[in-house]
Amino acid sequence: MSQPIQSDGLAALRVEIDSLDSQLLSLLNQRAQVAEKVGAIKRAEGSPFFRPDRVAQVIDKISQANQGPLHDEHIASIWREIMSACLALEAPQRVAVLGPQGTFCEQAAIAFFGSAANLIYCANFDEVFHATAAGSAQYGVVGMENSTEGVVARSLDLFLRSPVHVVGEISLQVRFNLLRQLNSDAGIEVVLAHPQALAQCQGWLTQHLPHVERRAVSSNAEGARLAATNPAWAALASERAASQFALHIVHHAIQDEAYNRTRFAVISLPQTMATPPASGKDCTSLVVSVLNRPGAVHDLLVPLKNNGVSMTRIESRPAKSGQWEYYFYIDIQGHISQPHVAAALGELQGLCAFYKVLGSYPVSE
Repeated sequence: MSQPIQSDGLAALRVEIDSLDSQLLSLLNQRAQVAEKVGAIKRAEGSPFFRPDRVAQVIDKISQANQGPLHDEHIASIWREIMSACLALEAPQRVAVLGPQGTFCEQAAIAFFGSAANLIYCANFDEVFHATAAGSAQYGVVGMENSTEGVVARSLDLFLRSPVHVVGEISLQVRFNLLRQLNSDAGIEVVLAHPQALAQCQGWLTQHLPHVERRAVSSNAEGARLAATNPAWAALASERAASQFALHIVHHAIQDEAYNRTRFAVISLPQTMATPPASGKDCTSLVVSVLNRPGAVHDLLVPLKNNGVSMTRIESRPAKSGQWEYYFYIDIQGHISQPHVAAALGELQGLCAFYKVLGSYPVSE
């Protein structure tokens, strides 16, 4: 049986920790000074300040060198924040997200850029696209797909006409909680949430709150903000939103599917960030349309098959022309710079009445 550490031993360890903290602070400031010099060179050259491929390389290198006891995911989180803080010294990154504070979109942006990014909160995804396309934000983060409810249709529609492209993605495990002023589900009259959240929790709501009105709002955090104004209202939102708006978490993780993930796209203008280089684990997204003739959709798949390219997703959206025409959103494995992918897309483009590459970027773990 191990002996408890004596108080004098604990005091000695705390002194050792204080000394290590002092060394860490000194080293972090040295790193920040070097980052400022890097920023000056980038500014003179006109090079992009934010390089997600460089962030990934540094984190991968550090993780491989890790000998414990810290877990690799914790090391990655620490280094992402260090690099985010240093990048803020070079040039603060403006990132448009769905607001208000407490959304999963905000959480995805922080996971990708770090908490030092300057977040610009938007009322809806239309505003996120507009802010990014107009240059008031350098980047935007938008929901693309949920593992339970499928694609976020509005995001797909906005990609069609916007000049932005996808430069990265982040996948989050999404847990919805029932939030309220009162720490009870008695007397709830309205549950507020984004339509996707209401759909992802419909089984639980039907079983536990069958007669309560379900009211769609622009974001789950907006639902939490509204719930904080009325004791008869509740919201479906994150723990972050509960903290932001001082609400009780009446029920935890009430989504119908335990393994519920949402995929977010990071968007920018091409002049802000060019297509990221191939990472070895990439996705290329595109939107196409074909003439309405027999076998047209089948013909789209032939170039992919002939060149050994795997399609991971295809979605159709109406062209809204009144002619029963459709756009097809396609994800394929691989990077546009790879010869077999480039060959397949070259053949595919020749078959399309409309063709647009939305981005070629590293996939999220």
